[in-house]
Amino acid sequence: MTEFDKIGYAQIGLLVLGTILMFVVPLVIAIVWTKKKKERFTTVLVGAATFFLFAMVLEKPLLAVLIAPTQMGLADTGISQFINERPVLWAFIVGLFPGVFEETGRLVAYKTVLKKRINRETSISHGIGHGGFEVMFILGATYATYIVYALMINTGTFGAVMEEVMAKAPKQADSIVAVVNGIASFSFANLTLSIVERIFAVLFHIGESIIVFYACRNKERFWLYPLAILLHTALDFISGLTIAGIWNPSAWALEGIVGLFGVLTFCGAFFLLYKKDLLLTQP
Repeated sequence: MTEFDKIGYAQIGLLVLGTILMFVVPLVIAIVWTKKKKERFTTVLVGAATFFLFAMVLEKPLLAVLIAPTQMGLADTGISQFINERPVLWAFIVGLFPGVFEETGRLVAYKTVLKKRINRETSISHGIGHGGFEVMFILGATYATYIVYALMINTGTFGAVMEEVMAKAPKQADSIVAVVNGIASFSFANLTLSIVERIFAVLFHIGESIIVFYACRNKERFWLYPLAILLHTALDFISGLTIAGIWNPSAWALEGIVGLFGVLTFCGAFFLLYKKDLLLTQP
């Protein structure tokens, strides 16, 4: 049976704290915002549903089929091989898919279920739902999974699971071992970095929701929709470059870039569109 060193109580405690924060804080922000602005909480839920449907149900599987078909139980194709042999192209596609799908999701939401909600607060409510659910789904659920792994390791049941994984999917086993090593060394700095990154990401999503909201309210400003796609693609393209190993900045330097994107996108959308409300006219 494969043996793993036990996970310390400090690491488990930080993971528990992180899980609580990632689930509770977005919910509290959504409740406070909707109460203060007398907004419908269903708009926040539509934002969450937009992320889940367009990012998780549609985008992620289609992207996997395109660049990593083996993850979907399919054989490699000429297209996937062509893309994977060109890291810059790979990074661009990894950035393009979230840009197109998530911003189109916002557009569809504003044009359908939120069509009659033309008050400017709708844009921020939707952004809080979109960004907040992403926090819960990506970090909250991930940390919760890490806690389960840690408890299984400490009770001695994880080794048997790993042996089964290694027998059936050895490539996946390597990634799980890397995750376990990350759990064992999880620190307050790691948690802080994750929190900072999510704050900037939520600001970015709120800014993007504002931009697409106004694109839907004035045909002459519809160019804001492709602008939102461009901004989203650029941000994820940078992340794709680091994943592909083309560019290797420090973790804090990368967060600085994410922070710059998040703050500039939010401030531009908030002060040029939301605050002045220049475009809130029916087409």
